[in-house]
Amino acid sequence: MNMSHRLKHWFESQKQTRKFHPTWIALGVVATLAVAGIIWIPAELVSKAEAPPVPTAHPPPPATGNKGMRPADMPTVIEQTPSPATLRGAKTIRVDFSPPADDAMPTDEFGDAVRFGKSIFTDTQTYARGYVGNKLNCVNCHLDAGRKPDSAPLWAAYVMYPAYRDKNKHVNSYEERLAGCFRFSMNGKAPAPDSKEMIALISYSYWLARGAPTGIELKGRGYPKLPDPPQPPDAARGKRVFEANCALCHGADGQGTAMNGRYVFPPLWGNHSFNGGAGMSQIKNAAAFIHANMPLGKGNTLSAQEAWDVAQFMNSHPRPPDPRLAKSS
Repeated sequence: MNMSHRLKHWFESQKQTRKFHPTWIALGVVATLAVAGIIWIPAELVSKAEAPPVPTAHPPPPATGNKGMRPADMPTVIEQTPSPATLRGAKTIRVDFSPPADDAMPTDEFGDAVRFGKSIFTDTQTYARGYVGNKLNCVNCHLDAGRKPDSAPLWAAYVMYPAYRDKNKHVNSYEERLAGCFRFSMNGKAPAPDSKEMIALISYSYWLARGAPTGIELKGRGYPKLPDPPQPPDAARGKRVFEANCALCHGADGQGTAMNGRYVFPPLWGNHSFNGGAGMSQIKNAAAFIHANMPLGKGNTLSAQEAWDVAQFMNSHPRPPDPRLAKSS
């Protein structure tokens, strides 16, 4: 008798007795395990099969035709994605940025304000004369019409305001920052926040910063930090540096070079220069600016020691006082 006949015979005998038998439990368990095995084994094999890798997203390739191409007037921003550790430890993330070209200025009413702002910036003596108390123009300290990196460019300053300033111990708007330039660097008075001059300067700054990330420190902002000099700054050594590298443009007496009543190179001290409250009156700021930008067109040619020394020499001369001190006295 084969196995199938034996099972059939046993099953019939169980039906006839109509009694519960423990063997039934064993059969039920075996049947359940068999069904589960049929389902589970293929599923497990599928789950262990190697899943295809998720494709990495890449930016689309540059367009080859005119449609979809990046406009030539758009600024360039190159930002490196920082690691979480960098984000936790850094106050700001420095990124590259290039402002738009002058020929990309808009031609509408806003463009008129931008152009007027540039005119004020490059020829303050003509376009904002009523607010200036010396012979300087904004461009004397912010080179290349406020464009040049490492000479406090406007595009890098604009995106960092509002901000707290230790100079006046409160949060400053960008308008207030510009007002301080008129009061201290220009030894004058600030235009009203709603004046055409202030609106034009803000418009010019805003346009130069078009496309820049807000609240991010852009490379070239302010002046590069200059290391401490090997020796304390010395005005006597600085005088020799001045005579060899600076006097040709700024004059042996430091009073600048004027042509037809207009200064081509600005005075560095005296009544026609910045006052004692200007940022440039601090030796560290003057040294950093000089090292990065002077002699004009030959920045980074002086040693750090020479920059510190000539800054000490420049600021050892008299200049108009800080108006805050005069007001408090």
